[in-house]
Amino acid sequence: MRSFILPVLSFTLGLAATAIADPTLSPWQLHEQRSHIPAGWTRTRKLDSSVSVPLRFALSQSNMENLEALLYEVSLPASSNYGKHWSPSQIAAKFAPSAESIETVRSWLIGSGVEPHRIKLSPTKGWLEVASTVEEAENLLLADYHVYDHESGTKHIACDSYHLPEHVVPHVDFVTPTIHFDAKVPRKRENQYTRVPIGQPGQGSTPKTSGQIGTIFDQLEDCDQQITPICLRALYGLWYQPVAGKNNSYGIVEYTPQSYLQSDLDLFAKNFSTGLEGVSPTLVSIDGGVIEGSDPAFDYNGESDLDLEYAMTLVTKGQDITLYQVGDSVEGGSFNTFLDALDGTYCKYDGGDDPAQDPVYPDTASDGYTGNEECGTVELANVISTSYGYNEADLSPAYAIRQCNEYAKLGLMGVTFLFSSGDTGVAGNGDYCLNPDGSQSADGKIFNPGFPASCPYVTAVGATQVSPGQSVWEPENACEQVIYSGGGFSNYFSMPLYQKAAVEGYLAAEPISYSKDIYNSTGSRAYPDLAANGANYVVAVDGSFSLVYGTSAASPVVGSILTMVNDARISRGKPPLGFINPAIYSADFVGGFKDVTNGTNPGCGTLGFNTTKGWDPVTGLGNPYFPSLLSKWLSL
Repeated sequence: MRSFILPVLSFTLGLAATAIADPTLSPWQLHEQRSHIPAGWTRTRKLDSSVSVPLRFALSQSNMENLEALLYEVSLPASSNYGKHWSPSQIAAKFAPSAESIETVRSWLIGSGVEPHRIKLSPTKGWLEVASTVEEAENLLLADYHVYDHESGTKHIACDSYHLPEHVVPHVDFVTPTIHFDAKVPRKRENQYTRVPIGQPGQGSTPKTSGQIGTIFDQLEDCDQQITPICLRALYGLWYQPVAGKNNSYGIVEYTPQSYLQSDLDLFAKNFSTGLEGVSPTLVSIDGGVIEGSDPAFDYNGESDLDLEYAMTLVTKGQDITLYQVGDSVEGGSFNTFLDALDGTYCKYDGGDDPAQDPVYPDTASDGYTGNEECGTVELANVISTSYGYNEADLSPAYAIRQCNEYAKLGLMGVTFLFSSGDTGVAGNGDYCLNPDGSQSADGKIFNPGFPASCPYVTAVGATQVSPGQSVWEPENACEQVIYSGGGFSNYFSMPLYQKAAVEGYLAAEPISYSKDIYNSTGSRAYPDLAANGANYVVAVDGSFSLVYGTSAASPVVGSILTMVNDARISRGKPPLGFINPAIYSADFVGGFKDVTNGTNPGCGTLGFNTTKGWDPVTGLGNPYFPSLLSKWLSL
């Protein structure tokens, strides 16, 4: 696997190694640094040198250079190992940090004056933790710690940058607490961006609504005005009854306080489904995840109602839906909280989380989740759809890369991960764009890619629409009603081999005229990978029907289609699809998608990118066509 970090733009966080001193063991190198203080925060004072700081070193995992090749081996149609997915124990054995990494970091710490009894190794050897003080941490890392105040009243400790000895650098992914800032601050200044927790109203990646509707149209000739399940079945050829439901699985992820109302599911089922009235998804509560119904509002119920109503209806009563409800009502959850529960080698004590960015459990707050954090205790679904996302720039590269690699490992285990690509075109959540210093604002000019959509190991889903006056039998257009399909080029991840020919074909056919200062033109991961309808969905929310828009709608629709492909494969004794990107970009899948050639994805004061024949950074490869995809995947 090639290194996915791209140190090509001035506004990305610096990870480049730079010798700056001559300590005893080897020259110091800059490991991570911030280019600016995040919006809403103010540095207030130097942190007292005697304050306790638990330093945690995320040890580099073994064999990561082979991760991409190993994933391709089970994901490429031409491979003799296609579909031969790995077990969790195989994953743990292959990627655990090496004894050399553990000993190198431990020896350096001891040589720097840290007593051995203060150094603790996590059970699966992913972290080394040191009970330290500010003075010792500053000496170990050549860093200066300060207290930062947020406008909400939250306090945080951080440094602008930190360093490691040259011989230690290859053995450490990142150290906490250092440059990373709290992910759980809910307020923002006018015209400035502060990250809001996943799932919180105003977070930016949840669906949009144009309001309630009085009359429902449920005929194919009305699909340009309202999208209902019959429209989607016609658009994508999804006329299929599952036969292997007991052996198949489809997971929908929601982040508290987002939750569905059973009365809404029943109202939708009464109008559009057969046999689903009174049926609920199978709840898997992660770290106190709870279904809240005490404060009905679109901002709290719209996402979950949308996801579940359409997913349950499209896969029919013959296929159960697993609802992964993540985080308690106090702290909520993060993507890492969810990944912790899926993979015990990743969780907080073993190498994944950053407590400065992820919720910490047990949660001692009133009404908080008081149990231990879920760690590898949750069963993996074959397909997992997530309709939430961050701006890539919200996260440090090291944090995003470590999480992205986890999606690759889960792909090796046979999981298909789908993420919505965003609803603001080439801009980030909230229509915020980047400034040259790396900050985000409403008047920024630099395109702001989304994450995890930009991770090359997930399948990113954009949005299309049946435009006014068109029918379901005509090609769809890029979504330009209420929302714009998120898409573009990553600032953190390089271009994976599976999409190289497709993206180069687009660039040759549609030369991009924008200045190279406003988007990454260096050959990076491009997204989305495909698209589905994202406009005018009829959704039962809080006891009435509303029109809803978003890639939040598109992702669970694609998940439903892939779940039905899995059903057919499983019924014939074949394994589930796993990571689909190498397959869908291959020559074997030409004709598996309906091309989208009309529309753009505006943002940051521009029209964004153009759609064109073949792949494009608005709608990807196009819309999935179930009969064709089913035939192709059944042949593998």
